[in-house]
Amino acid sequence: MVKIILSIISKIILKLLGWKYELKFPKGKKFVIIAAPHTSNWDFFFFILLLWATKVKFDWAGKHTIFRGPTGIILKKMGGIPIDRSVKNNLVNIIVERFNLKEEYIFLVAPEGTRSKTKFWKAGFYYIAKKVNVPIVLGFIDYPSKSLGFNQSFFPSEKLEDDIQLLKDFYNSKNGLYPEKYGEPKFKV
Repeated sequence: MVKIILSIISKIILKLLGWKYELKFPKGKKFVIIAAPHTSNWDFFFFILLLWATKVKFDWAGKHTIFRGPTGIILKKMGGIPIDRSVKNNLVNIIVERFNLKEEYIFLVAPEGTRSKTKFWKAGFYYIAKKVNVPIVLGFIDYPSKSLGFNQSFFPSEKLEDDIQLLKDFYNSKNGLYPEKYGEPKFKV
């Protein structure tokens, strides 16, 4: 019942705010969703609304400091996984284990890892998808067109450079709220 109510409310909010969305999920029950560009706190709000609107159950990772107090309890109930970036936590293996233990599992991550401009995307999403052999869904937000969604998906290939180019080609036309903060897809190798 809660899912239905959240779905209705989320659809209404998106419509009232003038946002349109598209959904193209792969056929399987397991995949990694990346959400980019990530240049504002509003990005999280809109992606959560979109996922609630579609009734998709997912987990996501966020900076541990947002999980304090009563808000933290709610965020964890919403699938949030607190990440303390000041310590090595091996998030890739933690998420891989979750994929391996469940029949259905969706993990959402903002690969830029911050709202500030970055030189490199965090490649954990890529290695998670590769280790558990699941597709990566390209989640996007584009403020000028007020559109967001999940568009194409792909399985990581043996050619990292080709996969990075695919990401660059897709996200090249997407603009965050603060385009100057966007760091295009590149990985430290």
